[in-house]
Amino acid sequence: MRTFYLAIITCVYSLLNGEILTATDVPDTPYVLVLGTAQDGGYPQAGCEKQCCQSLRSSGTTGSHVTSLAIIDPISKQRWVIDCTPDFPAQLSLLDKYAPINQKRKPVSGIFLTHAHVGHYAGLINLGREIMGTQGVPVSTMPRCKNFLETQGPWSLLVKLNNITLLPLKADEPITLNSRLTITPFLVPHRDEFSETVGFIIAGPDRKVLFIPDIDKWEKWDRRIEQQITSVDRAYLDGTFFDNAELPGRDISQIPHPFISESITRFAKLPDSQRDKVHFIHLNHTNAALQPNSHAQRTVAKAGMHIAQQFSIFKL
Repeated sequence: MRTFYLAIITCVYSLLNGEILTATDVPDTPYVLVLGTAQDGGYPQAGCEKQCCQSLRSSGTTGSHVTSLAIIDPISKQRWVIDCTPDFPAQLSLLDKYAPINQKRKPVSGIFLTHAHVGHYAGLINLGREIMGTQGVPVSTMPRCKNFLETQGPWSLLVKLNNITLLPLKADEPITLNSRLTITPFLVPHRDEFSETVGFIIAGPDRKVLFIPDIDKWEKWDRRIEQQITSVDRAYLDGTFFDNAELPGRDISQIPHPFISESITRFAKLPDSQRDKVHFIHLNHTNAALQPNSHAQRTVAKAGMHIAQQFSIFKL
């Protein structure tokens, strides 16, 4: 297992105001916790012998889990996860540390899936009888993804054994989590081989979060991303690749995402206060923006935007 726990022991970062929160300062009102910021393979990525991963391994420093958000309500002692990643065991350990609920057979109040690419649902396998043996964990997903999980093994066995209970989502229809929290899925264009792809808006007592970890290109969407940013208080947006030179020798058009460099250009006319909401997430292991003090990171900061930080908190 990758060694991701250094920051967990002492602190999590508050993206609200840039302060460091100790374990005793975790909010007592609803918040979002960033459980991971990397693309589907995590960082470092298995089999990668490039300097980006080898230098991290040799240094022994912390890498990044696969992208996932937790929605936590300390008042009701409920916790939900958006996307169940290959790093789910480590991410669940983080939740147990900061938001324990003492329900071993139902470790989360619910799971919401964006789509059926491996980094976003493969962690469900941990809920099966060979590992956790959970009972009826609610997994909310769109119709094609629901059908995929119901009909394709080993996921269908999780349904048959009632390890998970599949719940249908409808685009643009809010789901009430409790009296303080709602979550709303919306469709985005992506490589939909097995399922639809959605982003989510998470609404709390005071603020809203936009989460779009995967989308082909902003201009392919039937909504303007600028308007979506304006309507929320924090936007975690697809930052998979920094630019089109990131994967030499590979046709990057086969894995379309909005490059961070494109987003920087597109968002340049937004007011400072709106650009400050943007936190790029779902970074590929080759993305230079993962590297501290890199030119890519400095470029993002100069543009008035941010790279999402693992274990960071945003109060709702």
